[in-house]
Amino acid sequence: MSFIDLFLRFADSMAFSSITWQNFVMMAVGALLIYLGIVKKYEPLLLIPIGFGAILVNIPLSGILTGILETDSYTFYDLVHNGGLLDWFYLGIKAGLFPPIIFMGIGAMTDFGPLLGKPQTFLLGAAAQIGIFTTLLGAKALGTIPFLASHNLGFNFAEACSIAIIGGADGPTAIYLTSQLAEHLLGPIAVAAYTYMALVPIIQPPIIKALTTKKERLIRMEDPKPVSKRTKILFPIITTIVTALLIPASAPLIGMLMIGNLFKECGVVDRLSKTAQNELINIVTIMLGVAVGSKMSAEHFLNFQTLFIIVLGCIAFGIGTGGGVLLGKLMCKISGGKINPMIGAAGVSAVPMAARVVQKVGQKEDPGNFLLMNAMGPNVAGVIGSAIAAGVLLSLN
Repeated sequence: MSFIDLFLRFADSMAFSSITWQNFVMMAVGALLIYLGIVKKYEPLLLIPIGFGAILVNIPLSGILTGILETDSYTFYDLVHNGGLLDWFYLGIKAGLFPPIIFMGIGAMTDFGPLLGKPQTFLLGAAAQIGIFTTLLGAKALGTIPFLASHNLGFNFAEACSIAIIGGADGPTAIYLTSQLAEHLLGPIAVAAYTYMALVPIIQPPIIKALTTKKERLIRMEDPKPVSKRTKILFPIITTIVTALLIPASAPLIGMLMIGNLFKECGVVDRLSKTAQNELINIVTIMLGVAVGSKMSAEHFLNFQTLFIIVLGCIAFGIGTGGGVLLGKLMCKISGGKINPMIGAAGVSAVPMAARVVQKVGQKEDPGNFLLMNAMGPNVAGVIGSAIAAGVLLSLN
């Protein structure tokens, strides 16, 4: 074979002949996510690997993602011999493995003390989940509109559930639920979920200020009471048993969240706690992020349905924030003005960003008002609430 033949064969193997403008657009989207992670520091631990995964999957002929897991008849033999690198990464999501491991790490880093010190704030975490169920009904209703259905903008019940969970502002939960119910929507839903988590400091303050008065925002609260070590140890055990018995579908997320917290609180397995908090969650976060990015191929992402999902996700997040604040106002009146309703905004599962937003808004009104610890109660309750909501939605499908 001549040198010219070898050169022509090599030229044919290049991706330039197969790349489309849509691929370039998605590479630019991936680069934008990386930019937001590095420069703006918006959820960098996930936006950077997601963005890089989006770039990789939009390079034609690389064989890095074959889509073999999208078929119902694939075997392990097919995966070994025909699967690409990102097929293996995505297997952790498809098998429902990565999000629960992330939850275990979150549990190992979470202090439920503020919630246990003021258990009534659990209601605020529950109220913030109203955004999920309101958006579920809305997204499902849109599917009955002929114009939207004819333009592929209607959603079935499983798809509506997956879109609605964005309102919980919990990336791993959104990924877990979507991988089980509407795998084809994983890319836009994951990007929307993590984008809104990153934009909490921008989205929440206007909603908080619109729903509260200056007098309410000036309310000072006593810090949560300290709780005993025994209480902190019993909490994850009892919560797991009760929740799993009531909503078995929530057991993978709640169970892993609580075992991670038990590692932290029991005080006798520091090695396990530190591993869950650091090495394990870091490794899985890399693989999860790149795998999510692999679902951002041009054919899956560049359509009006993606834009519609992002809009619905924003509505869900806004309603969730508002629901928490409105219940906070009710609790404020019932308590005789002892509860600052702003802490209800922290009921979404964006830990600890939502709690910090409440602290920041409160200190703009009164620099001496420290609401962070009070806001952490509904904030960690929101993590539990979003996992329970996901279990409920799984049970209904």
